[in-house]
Amino acid sequence: MTTPADRVGEGPRIPEAVHRRRWAILGVLMLSLLIVVLDNSILNVAVKTISTPAPTGLGATQSELEWAINAYTLVFAGLLFSSGLLGDRLGRKKVLLGGLVAFGIGSALAAESGSPAQLIAFRAIMGFGAAFVMPATLAVLMNVFERDEQPKAIGIWAGGVGLAIAIGPITGGVLLDHFWWGSVFLINVPIVLIALALMVWLVPDSRDPRPGRIDPVGVVLSVVGLVLLVYGIIKGGELADFTDAKVLATIGAGLVVLVAFVVHEKRSDHPSLDVGYFRNKVFSAAMAAIALVFFALMGVTFFAVFYTQSVRGYTPLETGLLMLPLAAAQLIFAPRARLVVDRFGNKATTTAGMLLIAAMLAAFATLDADTPIWLLEVIFFLMGTGMAHIMTPTSVVIMQALPREKAGSASALSNTFRQVGGALGIAVLGSVLSTAYRNGIEGKLGALPAGLRDTAGESIEATLGVAAKLGPRGAALVTPAHDAFLHAMHVTAFWGAGVALIGAVVVARYLPGRTPARQQGEDEQELAAAMD
Repeated sequence: MTTPADRVGEGPRIPEAVHRRRWAILGVLMLSLLIVVLDNSILNVAVKTISTPAPTGLGATQSELEWAINAYTLVFAGLLFSSGLLGDRLGRKKVLLGGLVAFGIGSALAAESGSPAQLIAFRAIMGFGAAFVMPATLAVLMNVFERDEQPKAIGIWAGGVGLAIAIGPITGGVLLDHFWWGSVFLINVPIVLIALALMVWLVPDSRDPRPGRIDPVGVVLSVVGLVLLVYGIIKGGELADFTDAKVLATIGAGLVVLVAFVVHEKRSDHPSLDVGYFRNKVFSAAMAAIALVFFALMGVTFFAVFYTQSVRGYTPLETGLLMLPLAAAQLIFAPRARLVVDRFGNKATTTAGMLLIAAMLAAFATLDADTPIWLLEVIFFLMGTGMAHIMTPTSVVIMQALPREKAGSASALSNTFRQVGGALGIAVLGSVLSTAYRNGIEGKLGALPAGLRDTAGESIEATLGVAAKLGPRGAALVTPAHDAFLHAMHVTAFWGAGVALIGAVVVARYLPGRTPARQQGEDEQELAAAMD
């Protein structure tokens, strides 16, 4: 009989041939991870270009831009549970290869989109592929590194996320300066081909000897519930009215479906999401920290691009360079965060990271049209520093909470909460931004023809687009548009800071401090018992 202590212990020893090439395997996994993260960070600097009318862009509205991002993240999040189980059942390498192929096909199709609707659909295909890539990379990592090296490997893996965030905006800026907007998606294709070749050569396959069954009902309920919830939130922002009957009905329906999902998972003998994992407060707090920090961060980076390009007048390439400190800090500190945890413990390290994120989000409320740009660079760097000291310790807590053969499920859970948090952050904070902007600009649009007022009030890009079409008569709209956007950004930044503070309270309350080795073993047995 297997005891709880056995299940969370070292597990079977990794074959020597695999152990010898573990660092090369990590490099291939990071390349696979690179394209998934790179795509979103490239898109961040391209949203303004895509929002401009054809032939430069697609003329996408702010709500369509939010859906272009969230179509990817919602499909990604909705399928992560099942993709983790499929990897455990069929083999992580096979699932990883299949996910890369789907992601590459979706990228090629997205590059040729002829309308915002097509872009949203092809982004969903990319999300389908990414759902099978992201959890498999971390699951393979857990199966090629021994437990004592896992924190270091996860730190390097998290640093790879920082590298992707760093080169994504810069790559996107270079491409947009020299090619059409679709090039930001087409760039994924050669990276996918290289990753496929290296993976076939280097990466071993692994699977769970006792995998769970797929839960199609749970998958459908989770995706439908999330889509309804996010659609309602985005629609409320678009209408600047969250009391609208359709908005309330859609949000309510989404919440009802998500409750049904949780009830179904609790009763199912093969759930997509084993709610028993969340009986452990440490595990739950780590998940909450990941979701809340990505809620705040994704919402803020969405409006930061419009601040730098629409208000400050920087090009996409310059915007990518301005975001470099955010990624550089993650690249520098993520692999070293484990040393801070060793000295101060998970609680102090993660709480400090959340408080730093909250402070930097609040600092966005001090930015104006003429603020010295070096202040923005400092804010980005400190945000990246906070992220590094949140992601590494929480990822280690989550991945080591479950036995190695369940690595796919643990990775899927971690990435699901990250993606759902990010999608809701874009939806909620994007809606706050949209509502505040519309309320701030509508009083300045009285001189416009009635047919243009609604269009001009959708976003700062819509206002500036109408102003450009009107020529000299539209010049009077530019300053009010900037002022309305800055006010909306300040309001949104405070919302994001409030969410980060909630995260700080959660981790300060529930994450462990510096735990003696004997107590740590007792905690692991407690978690194992909770999963029974």
